Amino acid sequence: MDSNSRFETQDTVNFNFENERSIFVQQTMMNVKNALKEKGYNPINQIVGYIMSGDPTYITSHNDARTQIKKVDRDELLEEIVSFYLAQRT
Repeated sequence: MDSNSRFETQDTVNFNFENERSIFVQQTMMNVKNALKEKGYNPINQIVGYIMSGDPTYITSHNDARTQIKKVDRDELLEEIVSFYLAQRT
């Protein structure tokens, strides 16, 4: 078996970018939430403040949370939150 034959298959590999991005956004939100809690902040209030204002100082720099959340558009954060909420209600 040569080294390239393991990549040869008749099956189509499906890559879903939207799903990968959603997972990234979810992980980012959890990391930010944990960092905020560790520093004694209310994560909901702080994240809402960030989404509404765009001011990254609502997010602590502890555990690189501020840098992480700035890698995600606020629209994406809001979309993920609404999607999760609606999925829980149906």
